[in-house]
Amino acid sequence: MEQQQFEFFANEKLEDPEIVDPELELMKDRFAKLLLGEDMSGGGKGVNTAVTISNSITNLYATVFGHNHKLEPLPKEKKAMWRREMDCLLSVCDYMVETQSSLQVLQDGTPIEVTLLVNYAFSGKKPFFRVIASMHIEVQVISTKVRVMRSSNFIQVMMTQTRSDICVNLPALQKLEAMLIEILDNFQDTEFWYEEQGSRSSKSVSSGSFTRIELRKEEKWWVPVPCVPPGGLSEESRKNLRHKRDCANQIHKAAMSINSSILSEMEIPDSYMTTLPKSGRSSLGDSIYKQMYVPENFSPDYLLDCLNITSEHEALELADKVEASMYTWRRKAGLGHSKSSWDLVKDFMSETDNRSDKNTVLAERAESLLFCLKQRFPKLSQTSLDICKIQCNQDMGKAALESYSRILEGLAFNIVSWIEDVFSTDRSINHETTNINKSN
Repeated sequence: MEQQQFEFFANEKLEDPEIVDPELELMKDRFAKLLLGEDMSGGGKGVNTAVTISNSITNLYATVFGHNHKLEPLPKEKKAMWRREMDCLLSVCDYMVETQSSLQVLQDGTPIEVTLLVNYAFSGKKPFFRVIASMHIEVQVISTKVRVMRSSNFIQVMMTQTRSDICVNLPALQKLEAMLIEILDNFQDTEFWYEEQGSRSSKSVSSGSFTRIELRKEEKWWVPVPCVPPGGLSEESRKNLRHKRDCANQIHKAAMSINSSILSEMEIPDSYMTTLPKSGRSSLGDSIYKQMYVPENFSPDYLLDCLNITSEHEALELADKVEASMYTWRRKAGLGHSKSSWDLVKDFMSETDNRSDKNTVLAERAESLLFCLKQRFPKLSQTSLDICKIQCNQDMGKAALESYSRILEGLAFNIVSWIEDVFSTDRSINHETTNINKSN
């Protein structure tokens, strides 16, 4: 009787809808979305898994950081949500491996390739490595080690390890993320603070307890305004802000470099190649084309000076045109979509007839022009080709790394901008104070 009552209460507790494991529910939600590909109808019309991972990381960033416009620590709830869900989304990278020959280093430092002998009589156990051939061998498997007992044939064994791109980039991105979170956490007790636009109280105005910068035309009404004391920031506070700005700026450059590297490794979709113009001249226009086609030494910096680009919007339009022209000329010249570092070195060192081909020369000049353009506008948005690569990418590892580096790049850029806003307010106050002293 007592056992029946215990089973009844146990079952009742398990079926109680209020007793829910949040971690389990999160895993269910993520797993369902990955399988459905964001198509909640289940009709199989969703995007591939790589795009789902990329969108999930982007949407999570918007949820956690999208409404944050201040230099302040993240709330504990949002920080926990960010860490929990990012760990879940990035966990797929732990299972992406590549095979590599096992090596053993001798005492003198000489590396040799390990050869092992394998027999099919494993007593129902499978080895932890992948065998490339089938031969008669007898081994004893102990935990994760393999001990050779008796053999007649030797074969090569390929060991599995984490993918090299993930092994290098993922820890680096996690380190950059931790540094950015630490920078925000340090903005607890500061000399500056924020006021919502239009919420300045009459008490604060009459007491002169703070001063804030006048709104710039491009600022949005919902963005809070930084405020500083009437005398401005102390020298120690300025020094601390400059240090954090420099750190965030370096993090931004590192994240941007990783993102650019990952995008360059993605395959160019056929959908992009089919939309290329028939000629690079029609894409660039006659004026730019004539300056690129001159037989003399081509100077991309001189061309950019002549174009007099004044906004990032104009720079992005030009980048799209130059990139499209570059791949149009490469296709006509019969060149590949991308070159490895060794191929670039060989092309530079060797003078072949192909380098004198008009399309090859124009493609190289377009590549140098695009490089100089991105140097002048380091915060340039992604080009049409980059967006097309992200949307058509099917490699889940590259999708996770690209989206992760992209959101860290955006967060670092925002932190630098917020610090610059505080400095702008401080400079405005110092200027007003100087004018008042001169008038007196």
